[in-house]
Amino acid sequence: MDKVFKALSDATRRHLLDRLYENNGQTLGELCDGLAMSRQAATQHLGLLEAANLVSTVRRGREKLHYLNPVPLHEIQERWIDKFERPRLRTLSALKRKAEHAMSDKPQFVYTTYIEATADKVWEALTDPETTAAYWGHSNVSDWQPGSAWEHRRTDGSGIADVVGTIVEAIPGERLVFTWAGPDEDRPSGPSTVTFDLKQLGDAVVRLTVTHENLRDEDEHRQASGGWSAVLSNLKTYIETGKPLSSPPWS
Repeated sequence: MDKVFKALSDATRRHLLDRLYENNGQTLGELCDGLAMSRQAATQHLGLLEAANLVSTVRRGREKLHYLNPVPLHEIQERWIDKFERPRLRTLSALKRKAEHAMSDKPQFVYTTYIEATADKVWEALTDPETTAAYWGHSNVSDWQPGSAWEHRRTDGSGIADVVGTIVEAIPGERLVFTWAGPDEDRPSGPSTVTFDLKQLGDAVVRLTVTHENLRDEDEHRQASGGWSAVLSNLKTYIETGKPLSSPPWS
Protein backbone atom coordinates (compact mmCIF):
# COMPACT_ATOMS: atom_id res chain seq x y z
CA MET A 1 0.00 0.00 0.00
CA ASP A 2 2.94 2.37 0.60
CA LYS A 3 3.86 2.06 -3.09
CA VAL A 4 0.29 2.88 -4.09
CA PHE A 5 0.18 6.08 -2.06
CA LYS A 6 3.63 7.09 -3.27
CA ALA A 7 2.56 6.55 -6.89
CA LEU A 8 -0.64 8.56 -6.39
CA SER A 9 1.19 11.44 -4.69
CA ASP A 10 2.54 12.76 -8.00
CA ALA A 11 0.29 14.86 -10.27
CA THR A 12 1.89 13.53 -13.45
CA ARG A 13 1.25 9.92 -12.46
CA ARG A 14 -2.35 10.76 -11.57
CA HIS A 15 -2.68 12.37 -15.01
CA LEU A 16 -1.38 9.20 -16.66
CA LEU A 17 -4.01 7.17 -14.78
CA ASP A 18 -6.66 9.67 -15.90
CA ARG A 19 -5.58 9.16 -19.51
CA LEU A 20 -5.86 5.40 -19.13
CA TYR A 21 -9.29 5.84 -17.58
CA GLU A 22 -10.37 7.81 -20.64
CA ASN A 23 -8.80 5.35 -23.09
CA ASN A 24 -7.40 2.11 -21.70
CA GLY A 25 -4.76 0.04 -23.46
CA GLN A 26 -2.44 2.79 -24.75
CA THR A 27 1.13 2.52 -25.97
CA LEU A 28 3.93 4.64 -24.50
CA GLY A 29 3.80 6.92 -27.52
CA GLU A 30 0.05 7.46 -27.14
CA LEU A 31 0.42 8.26 -23.44
CA CYS A 32 3.24 10.75 -24.15
CA ASP A 33 1.27 12.55 -26.85
CA GLY A 34 0.59 16.09 -25.65
CA LEU A 35 2.63 15.72 -22.46
CA ALA A 36 5.53 18.07 -21.78
CA MET A 37 7.92 15.27 -20.90
CA SER A 38 10.31 12.88 -22.60
CA ARG A 39 9.51 9.23 -23.25
CA GLN A 40 12.20 8.34 -20.70
CA ALA A 41 10.49 10.39 -17.99
CA ALA A 42 7.11 8.89 -18.84
CA THR A 43 8.65 5.41 -18.69
CA GLN A 44 9.95 6.11 -15.17
CA HIS A 45 6.51 7.29 -14.02
CA LEU A 46 4.84 4.25 -15.57
CA GLY A 47 7.41 2.02 -13.88
CA LEU A 48 6.36 3.36 -10.47
CA LEU A 49 2.68 2.90 -11.33
CA GLU A 50 3.37 -0.67 -12.46
CA ALA A 51 5.39 -1.39 -9.30
CA ALA A 52 2.35 -0.25 -7.30
CA ASN A 53 0.14 -2.57 -9.39
CA LEU A 54 -1.89 0.44 -10.58
CA VAL A 55 -0.91 -0.23 -14.18
CA SER A 56 -0.46 -3.57 -15.93
CA THR A 57 1.03 -4.17 -19.35
CA VAL A 58 0.35 -6.63 -22.15
CA ARG A 59 2.47 -7.10 -25.25
CA ARG A 60 0.73 -7.23 -28.62
CA GLY A 61 3.33 -7.84 -31.30
CA ARG A 62 5.92 -5.08 -31.05
CA GLU A 63 3.64 -2.85 -28.98
CA LYS A 64 3.36 -2.72 -25.20
CA LEU A 65 -0.12 -1.71 -24.09
CA HIS A 66 -0.75 -0.13 -20.69
CA TYR A 67 -3.93 -0.82 -18.71
CA LEU A 68 -5.38 0.76 -15.62
CA ASN A 69 -5.59 -1.84 -12.82
CA PRO A 70 -8.21 -0.67 -10.28
CA VAL A 71 -7.61 -3.44 -7.72
CA PRO A 72 -5.34 -1.37 -5.36
CA LEU A 73 -7.78 1.55 -5.58
CA HIS A 74 -10.61 -0.80 -4.71
CA GLU A 75 -8.63 -2.05 -1.70
CA ILE A 76 -8.20 1.54 -0.50
CA GLN A 77 -11.90 2.07 -0.94
CA GLU A 78 -12.79 -1.04 1.04
CA ARG A 79 -10.38 -0.25 3.88
CA TRP A 80 -10.94 3.48 4.40
CA ILE A 81 -14.13 4.45 2.60
CA ASP A 82 -16.52 1.64 1.82
CA LYS A 83 -17.00 0.41 5.39
CA PHE A 84 -18.22 3.90 6.33
CA GLU A 85 -20.26 4.65 3.19
CA ARG A 86 -21.05 1.21 1.80
CA PRO A 87 -24.03 2.22 -0.37
CA ARG A 88 -22.01 4.91 -2.12
CA LEU A 89 -18.90 5.32 -4.24
CA ARG A 90 -19.30 2.09 -6.25
CA THR A 91 -17.61 3.66 -9.25
CA LEU A 92 -14.38 1.66 -9.59
CA SER A 93 -15.94 -1.35 -11.27
CA ALA A 94 -17.84 0.89 -13.66
CA LEU A 95 -14.62 2.82 -14.36
CA LYS A 96 -12.77 -0.33 -15.33
CA ARG A 97 -15.61 -1.65 -17.50
CA LYS A 98 -16.01 1.67 -19.31
CA ALA A 99 -12.28 2.02 -19.95
CA GLU A 100 -11.78 -1.53 -21.17
CA HIS A 101 -14.97 -1.62 -23.25
CA ALA A 102 -14.18 1.62 -25.06
CA MET A 103 -12.09 -0.04 -27.79
CA SER A 104 -13.31 -3.40 -28.97
CA ASP A 105 -10.10 -4.22 -30.86
CA LYS A 106 -8.14 -4.34 -27.58
CA PRO A 107 -8.41 -6.66 -24.54
CA GLN A 108 -11.77 -6.12 -22.85
CA PHE A 109 -10.79 -7.42 -19.41
CA VAL A 110 -7.32 -7.35 -17.84
CA TYR A 111 -6.50 -8.50 -14.31
CA THR A 112 -3.06 -8.63 -12.68
CA THR A 113 -2.10 -10.41 -9.48
CA TYR A 114 1.19 -11.27 -7.79
CA ILE A 115 1.78 -14.80 -6.48
CA GLU A 116 4.55 -15.97 -4.20
CA ALA A 117 5.73 -18.93 -6.27
CA THR A 118 7.77 -19.86 -9.31
CA ALA A 119 6.44 -19.50 -12.86
CA ASP A 120 6.59 -23.29 -13.27
CA LYS A 121 4.40 -23.73 -10.20
CA VAL A 122 1.81 -21.28 -11.50
CA TRP A 123 1.89 -22.92 -14.94
CA GLU A 124 1.22 -26.30 -13.33
CA ALA A 125 -1.69 -24.81 -11.39
CA LEU A 126 -3.23 -23.56 -14.63
CA THR A 127 -2.82 -26.77 -16.62
CA ASP A 128 -2.94 -29.73 -14.21
CA PRO A 129 -6.47 -31.25 -14.05
CA GLU A 130 -6.30 -32.22 -10.37
CA THR A 131 -4.90 -28.85 -9.31
CA THR A 132 -7.47 -26.84 -11.26
CA ALA A 133 -10.21 -28.97 -9.71
CA ALA A 134 -8.94 -28.04 -6.26
CA TYR A 135 -9.26 -24.26 -6.64
CA TRP A 136 -11.52 -23.77 -9.69
CA GLY A 137 -14.23 -26.37 -9.19
CA HIS A 138 -13.54 -27.67 -12.73
CA SER A 139 -10.69 -29.66 -14.28
CA ASN A 140 -8.82 -28.11 -17.18
CA VAL A 141 -8.07 -31.03 -19.52
CA SER A 142 -5.80 -30.88 -22.60
CA ASP A 143 -2.36 -31.88 -23.84
CA TRP A 144 -1.69 -28.10 -24.00
CA GLN A 145 -0.26 -28.16 -27.49
CA PRO A 146 -1.14 -25.41 -30.03
CA GLY A 147 -4.10 -26.55 -32.12
CA SER A 148 -5.30 -29.07 -29.51
CA ALA A 149 -8.70 -28.93 -27.85
CA TRP A 150 -9.19 -28.20 -24.17
CA GLU A 151 -12.17 -28.71 -21.86
CA HIS A 152 -13.29 -27.16 -18.57
CA ARG A 153 -14.91 -30.28 -17.04
CA ARG A 154 -17.12 -30.60 -13.99
CA THR A 155 -15.65 -32.52 -11.06
CA ASP A 156 -18.83 -34.48 -10.25
CA GLY A 157 -17.77 -37.44 -12.39
CA SER A 158 -20.21 -36.61 -15.19
CA GLY A 159 -17.44 -35.65 -17.62
CA ILE A 160 -19.54 -32.67 -18.75
CA ALA A 161 -17.52 -29.73 -20.08
CA ASP A 162 -19.05 -26.32 -19.36
CA VAL A 163 -16.41 -24.51 -21.43
CA VAL A 164 -14.45 -25.73 -24.46
CA GLY A 165 -11.87 -24.25 -26.77
CA THR A 166 -8.64 -24.59 -28.72
CA ILE A 167 -5.08 -23.96 -27.58
CA VAL A 168 -3.70 -21.01 -29.54
CA GLU A 169 -0.30 -20.63 -27.85
CA ALA A 170 1.46 -22.49 -25.05
CA ILE A 171 4.90 -21.53 -23.76
CA PRO A 172 5.40 -23.31 -20.41
CA GLY A 173 6.07 -20.89 -17.60
CA GLU A 174 5.50 -17.84 -19.80
CA ARG A 175 2.29 -17.64 -21.82
CA LEU A 176 -0.90 -19.61 -22.40
CA VAL A 177 -3.64 -18.59 -24.87
CA PHE A 178 -6.85 -20.45 -25.65
CA THR A 179 -10.32 -19.79 -27.00
CA TRP A 180 -13.28 -19.90 -24.62
CA ALA A 181 -16.94 -20.69 -25.35
CA GLY A 182 -19.83 -22.86 -24.20
CA PRO A 183 -20.06 -26.27 -25.97
CA ASP A 184 -23.17 -25.32 -27.98
CA GLU A 185 -22.91 -21.55 -27.73
CA ASP A 186 -23.86 -19.46 -30.75
CA ARG A 187 -21.29 -16.67 -31.06
CA PRO A 188 -21.49 -14.83 -34.41
CA SER A 189 -18.30 -12.89 -33.59
CA GLY A 190 -16.43 -16.08 -32.66
CA PRO A 191 -15.30 -17.40 -29.27
CA SER A 192 -13.66 -15.19 -26.69
CA THR A 193 -9.94 -15.61 -26.02
CA VAL A 194 -8.18 -15.95 -22.68
CA THR A 195 -4.48 -15.16 -22.26
CA PHE A 196 -2.30 -15.90 -19.21
CA ASP A 197 0.99 -13.98 -19.17
CA LEU A 198 3.46 -15.10 -16.49
CA LYS A 199 6.49 -13.03 -15.50
CA GLN A 200 8.98 -14.22 -12.90
CA LEU A 201 10.02 -11.36 -10.62
CA GLY A 202 13.03 -12.35 -8.54
CA ASP A 203 13.28 -15.89 -7.22
CA ALA A 204 9.81 -16.45 -5.82
CA VAL A 205 7.25 -13.94 -7.09
CA VAL A 206 5.24 -14.26 -10.29
CA ARG A 207 3.22 -11.52 -11.92
CA LEU A 208 0.20 -13.16 -13.53
CA THR A 209 -1.82 -11.10 -16.01
CA VAL A 210 -5.09 -12.52 -17.34
CA THR A 211 -6.63 -11.00 -20.46
CA HIS A 212 -10.12 -11.96 -21.66
CA GLU A 213 -10.92 -10.63 -25.15
CA ASN A 214 -13.90 -10.56 -27.51
CA LEU A 215 -16.50 -10.51 -24.75
CA ARG A 216 -19.92 -10.26 -26.29
CA ASP A 217 -21.59 -7.50 -24.26
CA GLU A 218 -21.70 -5.68 -20.93
CA ASP A 219 -23.42 -8.64 -19.29
CA GLU A 220 -20.66 -11.02 -20.30
CA HIS A 221 -18.03 -8.51 -19.21
CA ARG A 222 -19.64 -8.30 -15.75
CA GLN A 223 -19.68 -12.10 -15.47
CA ALA A 224 -16.04 -12.33 -16.56
CA SER A 225 -14.97 -9.63 -14.10
CA GLY A 226 -16.59 -11.35 -11.14
CA GLY A 227 -15.61 -14.84 -12.24
CA TRP A 228 -11.94 -14.15 -12.85
CA SER A 229 -11.55 -12.14 -9.64
CA ALA A 230 -12.92 -15.09 -7.64
CA VAL A 231 -10.92 -17.77 -9.46
CA LEU A 232 -7.63 -15.88 -9.31
CA SER A 233 -8.05 -15.12 -5.60
CA ASN A 234 -8.58 -18.83 -4.99
CA LEU A 235 -5.63 -19.72 -7.23
CA LYS A 236 -3.29 -17.36 -5.34
CA THR A 237 -4.44 -18.71 -1.97
CA TYR A 238 -4.08 -22.33 -3.11
CA ILE A 239 -0.56 -21.88 -4.46
CA GLU A 240 0.69 -19.89 -1.48
CA THR A 241 -0.94 -21.94 1.31
CA GLY A 242 -1.55 -25.37 -0.23
CA LYS A 243 -5.31 -25.14 0.17
CA PRO A 244 -8.11 -23.05 -1.39
CA LEU A 245 -10.21 -20.47 0.42
CA SER A 246 -12.46 -22.02 3.09
CA SER A 247 -15.52 -21.02 1.10
CA PRO A 248 -15.52 -20.90 -2.73
CA PRO A 249 -15.54 -17.16 -3.57
CA TRP A 250 -17.98 -17.66 -6.47
CA SER A 251 -20.63 -19.01 -4.11
